[in-house]
Amino acid sequence: MFELTPRRALIVRVNNNRAVRSLRRYGLVRYYSRRMHYVVLYVDQAKIDEVTEHVKKLRAVRTVEPSYRPDLDSTLTDLEMTGVYKLHDEDDKN
Repeated sequence: MFELTPRRALIVRVNNNRAVRSLRRYGLVRYYSRRMHYVVLYVDQAKIDEVTEHVKKLRAVRTVEPSYRPDLDSTLTDLEMTGVYKLHDEDDKN
């Protein structure tokens, strides 16, 4: 049967747009910005450390950052509970 493999995105900042061609062999290039010089590269979760080290060694790569989206709590619905959002009544008291 069909199984989904867990994947994670890497945000790769590059010096020039020609580096995108060399990044295609490490994973799936989902998006790249020509103006901002970054690439969103999807890689299997099991290979994330290995691919990150290889990509960092490339000449045209400035930085490599993993996506933090899988680490976020997707069930978070109440912003007041976290303290990020305050009630309007608390704002009026100050």
